[in-house]
Amino acid sequence: MTKTLAVLGSTGSIGVQALEVARLSGIKIEALSGCTRVDIIENQIREFSPRIAALADEKAAAELKIKVADTSTKVLSGARGVEECARCAADTVLNSIVGIAGLAPTLAAIDAGSTLALANKESLVTGGKIVINTARERGISILPVDSEHSAIFQSIQGCRSKSQIKKLILTASGGPFFGKTRAELKDVTVEQALKHPNWSMGAKITIDSATMMNKGLELIEAAWLFDMKASDIDILVHRQSIVHSLVEYTDNSVIAQLGLPDMRIPIQYALTYPDRAPSPVGELDLAQAAALTFEKPDYETFSCINLCRKAFEKGGLFPAAVNAANEKANELFRKGAIGFLDIERAVGAAFDCVPDVSDYTADQVFETDEAVRRATERLLL
Repeated sequence: MTKTLAVLGSTGSIGVQALEVARLSGIKIEALSGCTRVDIIENQIREFSPRIAALADEKAAAELKIKVADTSTKVLSGARGVEECARCAADTVLNSIVGIAGLAPTLAAIDAGSTLALANKESLVTGGKIVINTARERGISILPVDSEHSAIFQSIQGCRSKSQIKKLILTASGGPFFGKTRAELKDVTVEQALKHPNWSMGAKITIDSATMMNKGLELIEAAWLFDMKASDIDILVHRQSIVHSLVEYTDNSVIAQLGLPDMRIPIQYALTYPDRAPSPVGELDLAQAAALTFEKPDYETFSCINLCRKAFEKGGLFPAAVNAANEKANELFRKGAIGFLDIERAVGAAFDCVPDVSDYTADQVFETDEAVRRATERLLL
């Protein structure tokens, strides 16, 4: 069980919930990092007394340094400061940073020898080959925090051989627009896209859920985490968000993990693995939950899923490219600069922005990210 913890992205939804779990479990916080939210991280510093803390935004970090000058916490700034938090030698580093910004801290945590509790799917989407190979070389465990991947991880406990696994089945809520036609999606607003039916998440991830790009990114993450082909990963829309994902075995038995839609369950499992602890989340009452339904996604209306599948199958820098296009287009949509369906258009166009290579370095991933963001802006604006 984790005794010391660093929380990267501590001011976001996952980070705040991770600190709640740490509080209840008596886990010592060694480091905290955020982006701009001085008010939130100041309160966290005063409660948890981490050795170091960092804000990626330089101006915000300077303000934080003044505000917590009466504490023993050393305040760092910028991307390097966040990476230093990842290298703090805590038992576990929980990375809940949003986007490709989480890749360098993921590699830093692995390099420092900490167990990685991963809630930053983009680390594996953009640099999966590098992350997985480096972790294997260093003997570092990567424990999934995303609810779907935690569900799969829990469902394969006791499986003696990967050869016994036939298929992974990721569940999806379908987001706020499930059942809509393309014509109906043409003029949806940011406010409508941010109304997720089941989960409370940050704005970027909520928009990804609305486009179902999130499920495409999770498909790539699952393929890397569990060493599976994209063709052996299915997706089902499960509107109730009670069944978090399933594993089908060679004998056609299917094992699933169920629970209330509350991220504290997978967060706690990553921090207490291989043990379990009393939960801050209520019991699942299946009688009250009533019907559990499952449907196939509408891949034509929500084509981002299969664009991600295609990117993983092509390999190389293509997953980094589609992720970069999505991050930029998602940002532009949230600012009201483009339409909802333009996000999908940008993701599809990303395939033309990068060379077809089988191997790559971390520097090439970051170069691809910058180039595709520029290309996406030229395409959409």
